[in-house]
Amino acid sequence: MPPRKAPTARQCRVGIELRKMRQHAGLALTEAATLLGTDRTAISNTESGRFGVSGERVRNWAGSYGCPDAAYVEALAAMAEERGKGWWEEYRGELTTEALDLAELEHHAVAIRAVQLMYMPGFLQTEDYARAVFDEAVPRMGSGHRRRLLSHRLKRRDVLDRDVPPTCTFLIHEAALRMVFGSSQVARAQLDHLLRESERGNVAVKVVPFAAGGFPETGSATQYVYGPVPQLDTVQMDTATGSAFLDAETRLVNYRAALDRVEELSLGREESRDFIRKITSEV
Repeated sequence: MPPRKAPTARQCRVGIELRKMRQHAGLALTEAATLLGTDRTAISNTESGRFGVSGERVRNWAGSYGCPDAAYVEALAAMAEERGKGWWEEYRGELTTEALDLAELEHHAVAIRAVQLMYMPGFLQTEDYARAVFDEAVPRMGSGHRRRLLSHRLKRRDVLDRDVPPTCTFLIHEAALRMVFGSSQVARAQLDHLLRESERGNVAVKVVPFAAGGFPETGSATQYVYGPVPQLDTVQMDTATGSAFLDAETRLVNYRAALDRVEELSLGREESRDFIRKITSEV
């Protein structure tokens, strides 16, 4: 199989999971190659995402490794079988690979739980608010690049309108609600939009007020993206240069616990709406 030019994070994830599966079986590369009737280079290239793999091969390798979790194997096989290009591919070469990987990750999400400390969640931003956020970038971006970033951000919101959309819980700190980007008019329109979006059946907006005090460090903006099985969950964190994606089991466990704690400290859905309305009247 010819090597891929530039595997996406999701394609690489298939290889990462196959490596975990092999290691859990206690097999070195040479031993796995003998067991599968192939060479260790082919296995190594597949595990690194350099080579693609079919769903049937995923099942065969999982069977040879003795993996007992059928749901996990089938979910991984389905991921390997994904073909075609998503809408985000039209931005390839213009935006960072992390931006494209994020859109792909969200597109396939079963559920999303996010913490926002400074900004509104990307899914719930108005166009004017998103533009004002991009205007604060350092160094200042050109108008063409900003326009493409804005287009990409707005298209990401379409995930919420799918026939079967992901269940989303947005934990928004009071600081993010009070932060004014652009102008007071932009801020009020953003808060009104947030209230409307919070009425969606698949969207829960919960406010973490200043009065809640401290909570575990999660990063300024963090998303926990749920896959079809827990082993395929992913944590996405905003960084100064883009996004970081975490999938190690210990990291997933720790971030689930951290988000549980933040959600415990947050207001309920109706209380949060009342809180947002109060802030809107003060802007």
